[in-house]
Amino acid sequence: MNFFMGKKFVGPGGGSNKQGPEVVFDNGEESNKRMKKMLRPIKIAIVVAVLAIAAFDSFYTLSENEMAVLTTFGRPSSVTTSGPKFKVPFIQKVHKMSKEIKGMPIGYDPDYNAQNHADSENNPVSVTSESEMITKDFNFVNVDFYIEYQIVDPIKAYIHSDTAIPILKNLAQSYIRDTVGSYSVDEVITTGKSEIQAKVKALLSERLEQEDIGLGINNVTIQDAQPPTDAVNNAFKAVEDAKQGMDTKINEARKYQSQQLPAANAKADKAARDAEAYRQQRISEAEGQVSRFNDMYQEYAKYPLITKKRMFYETMEDILPGLKVIINGSDGTQTMLPLDSFVTGPQTGTGSQGSYSSQDNQTNQANQASQEGSGSQSSQSGAYDQDDTDENNDQNGGGQ
Repeated sequence: MNFFMGKKFVGPGGGSNKQGPEVVFDNGEESNKRMKKMLRPIKIAIVVAVLAIAAFDSFYTLSENEMAVLTTFGRPSSVTTSGPKFKVPFIQKVHKMSKEIKGMPIGYDPDYNAQNHADSENNPVSVTSESEMITKDFNFVNVDFYIEYQIVDPIKAYIHSDTAIPILKNLAQSYIRDTVGSYSVDEVITTGKSEIQAKVKALLSERLEQEDIGLGINNVTIQDAQPPTDAVNNAFKAVEDAKQGMDTKINEARKYQSQQLPAANAKADKAARDAEAYRQQRISEAEGQVSRFNDMYQEYAKYPLITKKRMFYETMEDILPGLKVIINGSDGTQTMLPLDSFVTGPQTGTGSQGSYSSQDNQTNQANQASQEGSGSQSSQSGAYDQDDTDENNDQNGGGQ
């Protein structure tokens, strides 16, 4: 159909239908009405679709392990509570984040599949560029760490979403190398692991607070620490075995010490008590002798001659019972005078020339006594008379 000035024209032949085809020209109003009727369902469908999208975009839900950052024209705000939430559609956007603790391996690749070695060159178990470090004593060691982190500030984490993880990894590697470098290789492999972990965690947590990227450190763990070569590793294992043997010997020695010390202490206490008792005994004996000597001296000061004579007799009583006198005769014979016969009875005499019977000894003694009787008796009587005189003088005047 063609439209021309809103008028209707008829072709040649007048109004008769038999003379040729009729060409009809319609006006614009009817066409517009017809177009509006056709577009009305499309408009309704578009409106319904927009309303459905807006209604669907107006609500969102957060689980217990999720939090969100809600942006309004680019301005962020945090939502940390769980449950259904409302937002303005097409204006506010929701960026969900996880509250769970995440892990970051340093020094190894946890995604390595031991069953499939096809990609082992590009995806090895150990990442040498991250794990190989140098210690304080200039030794190399391979140390694998596992960093556990968590989002503590969702807004800061959203702002630094593109750089937070690389910053965390770079800082962790820096502090790990710095800390491992302050310990010896022996401490890194054996006794210093817990101290290294605690130090790295403290330094990394403090630095993340300064960087303020919304992440926090939960834990730092050394997964494995070993020398870079098998020979060095075997040497360190031998050293570790030797240390364990040393610890075993030390424990055995301490056990033996704990067993022996009580007995030794008991012996030492007994010896000390015996020594103290002996000391007291000797002191008592010495004090007794001093007291006896003082008493004797006092008696001697009163009666000197009587005291001297008594001391002489007492001394002779102690000496003579054990004294043996051998008399050599002019004819070469030897005779033993039985001085102990006064205590133990008559004894048989012996000599270098032979032995004699008790009867011969008695005969010889009788002859000697008869030959020496007069002189000895006179001398003894003189001595006794003189002693008696002195004794009487002592008793009478105390002088000599």
